[in-house]
Amino acid sequence: MSPLSIPDSPSAGVGAVPLVHIIDDDDALRDSLAFLLQSVGIEALVYPTATAFLEEFDPKEPAVVVVDIRMPGLSGFQLQDQLMSIGYPAPVVFCSAHGDIPTSVRAMRHGAVDFLEKPYDPHRMLELLQRHLASSANRFVEHEARREVAERVSDLTPREREVLRLAVNGLPSQRIAQILGASVKTVDVHRARIKSKTGASSLGALTRDILLHRVAV
Repeated sequence: MSPLSIPDSPSAGVGAVPLVHIIDDDDALRDSLAFLLQSVGIEALVYPTATAFLEEFDPKEPAVVVVDIRMPGLSGFQLQDQLMSIGYPAPVVFCSAHGDIPTSVRAMRHGAVDFLEKPYDPHRMLELLQRHLASSANRFVEHEARREVAERVSDLTPREREVLRLAVNGLPSQRIAQILGASVKTVDVHRARIKSKTGASSLGALTRDILLHRVAV
């Protein structure tokens, strides 16, 4: 499996207790944070570079990522760009010895949930990681649910997607037929095919899943 792909099949990792990935070229800081986390029962994995992390991490396993911004090779920002490109849902905490307002703003714009300036207070780091660990499992469960709904609608034809999109907007078959220049009977045939292809008990149930998990049609 390529490190920059999230597999389509369900994984035993979803729903598991999240762990913490620590990516930092500062050996002492990286290892001391891992020791602190392990001392309170939190599993921590360490990596000296972003490339090492990409080669080893399991993208289906619930986690929180702690990453230094400035490192040899890929920077923390470049790593986060790659993780965002595959929709990796783990909360990311950036840290840097060169913290300033522009850097922290850029970190948050890159999707960080927190930014800490080095040297950071270990107990503050522990507190915020415990908070993000509590939400990480839910992020991964939601990500898997969204992927599953997207997969169900992936085989629809362009016309079936048009019908579904209008149905999701609350339009009845008669109005959909008017918009598409088709007969109501044709629209109802499309609706039946949508239900069959997606395995939905009803178009209303499918609409609920699409809206609940924010899936683009």
